[in-house]
Amino acid sequence: MDVKKVAVIGGGTMGNGIAHVFAMNGFSVNLIETKQEFADRAMSTIQKNLDRMVKKEKIDEGKKKSTLDSISVFLDISEGVKDVDMVVEAVPENLDIKTSVWKQVDEAAPDHTIFGSNTSSISITKLAALTSRPEKFIGMHFFNPVPVMKLVEIVRGLQTDDDTYDVVEETSKKLQKVPVPVNDAPGFVSNRVLMPMINEAIFCVGEGVATAENVDEVMKLGMAHPMGPLRLADFIGLDVCLDILGVLYEGFKDPKYRPAPLLVKMVDAGKLGNKTGEGFYKYD
Repeated sequence: MDVKKVAVIGGGTMGNGIAHVFAMNGFSVNLIETKQEFADRAMSTIQKNLDRMVKKEKIDEGKKKSTLDSISVFLDISEGVKDVDMVVEAVPENLDIKTSVWKQVDEAAPDHTIFGSNTSSISITKLAALTSRPEKFIGMHFFNPVPVMKLVEIVRGLQTDDDTYDVVEETSKKLQKVPVPVNDAPGFVSNRVLMPMINEAIFCVGEGVATAENVDEVMKLGMAHPMGPLRLADFIGLDVCLDILGVLYEGFKDPKYRPAPLLVKMVDAGKLGNKTGEGFYKYD
């Protein structure tokens, strides 16, 4: 199957980036949000990111216009998915929210439509079981910022068939991404490795071993990381980090995934990182 039209559900940090790269690479995109103000914010972000690309001479004004013209906004899931070849869900990392979304999508999308979730940790097999076509369900885990990061972690569920995988792999390449296949397991590969490192860095701060700045300096200068783990945690969102660690902890029943108490306190206090203006660092 040749994918031509895609629905992206959710216009937040990941969703608007996913819509951006699909539209910029010749796909027709239905961007679905719950409220007009959220949709307007998503489109504004896409436009700002395209303006930045024009300024850096990565694209021209014509490409910017064609990208924006390729995106249509919908506030109703059933309307937004009724004529698409692929759905990519990018709603918050919450099983109840995803369950509601996928039940609506399953009822309204055409029979041939491939279902992809951008979940960073929730079982693809579990999400696929919410639908009547688990063989067409797959994980498409993009990385932030989506227009820049090359990786797409493609996660096969227990029942994902080969045809679905092949179409998603080929579609990812058309987005100028590098698809890497992994099998379904809590956190997949990326977050199963990354989140314990971030969590341990938070333990170091909470136990007074070093400040956040100094933990990050050690990892940047000693391990050649481009960004320290605590700055990265702020970028991802401390609430998202906590949710992923919760999935790992429940999935493996292993205490090594227990969230650091300081992380729990910061999320409770609403200090979530970039998006709230304060996490381990302060932001304008």
